[in-house]
Amino acid sequence: MFDRYDAGEQAVLVHIYFSQDKDMEDLQEFETLASSAGVEAMQVITGSRKAPHPKYFVGEGKAVEIAEAVKATGASVVLFDHALSPAQERNLERLCECRVIDRTGLILDIFAQRARTHEGKLQVELAQLRHMATRLVRGWTHLERQKGGIGLRGPGETQLETDRRLLRNRIMQILSRLEKVEKQREQGRRSRAKADIPTVSLVGYTNAGKSTLFNQITAAEVYAANQLFATLDRRCAALTSLTSAKRCWPIPSALFAICRTIW
Repeated sequence: MFDRYDAGEQAVLVHIYFSQDKDMEDLQEFETLASSAGVEAMQVITGSRKAPHPKYFVGEGKAVEIAEAVKATGASVVLFDHALSPAQERNLERLCECRVIDRTGLILDIFAQRARTHEGKLQVELAQLRHMATRLVRGWTHLERQKGGIGLRGPGETQLETDRRLLRNRIMQILSRLEKVEKQREQGRRSRAKADIPTVSLVGYTNAGKSTLFNQITAAEVYAANQLFATLDRRCAALTSLTSAKRCWPIPSALFAICRTIW
């Protein structure tokens, strides 16, 4: 297995169409997603299939094309705009001799870069660990390097068993911390309910303008940018009144919230 990529690395992007109608917007969104992760796209490879190939997701010929593109461009990572099985990911890494990351892994990496609050960071790490747990294989040594390895292995444990135990322990620690955070949040909800404060949530697709609207309504200074997943953490702000030039909708004491939860 290979370590995760670093921002600024060069990548080969792969997008496969599974219908006759080639929606270019999907490809454009994927390129924007890669850019949001701080990766430089050296080459974009596209193709068409009726169904994913069990070994490489793409056909064997396309897989060889991807491997050749990696060598020709000097890319250190291949990004797929699709969900790969652990076996497909491993097979592609062996063929391309570099890190291969699917869409889920890419989005989780962006989440890790953007999370700012304690709760947000815990939720992102939990999602990453659960995603990582499905990809543990014999000979996988990332956790050994990360945690020190020597002295952590139990009696008779293989490295794979050690990695799985470390993951389980860390997941349980995070779940315990998130439970405490949720209890604190529940106390805040009860306090607002007693004060009869209505809550308005802004919900929408990434980069739809929720943070910008939130700032305009509440005069808050939440980070807003024209990029995917620019704002990750939940935010709340109080509003004493809301007035429109055409209509007046009085909200005596409202609480506006941008709600995002990662699982």
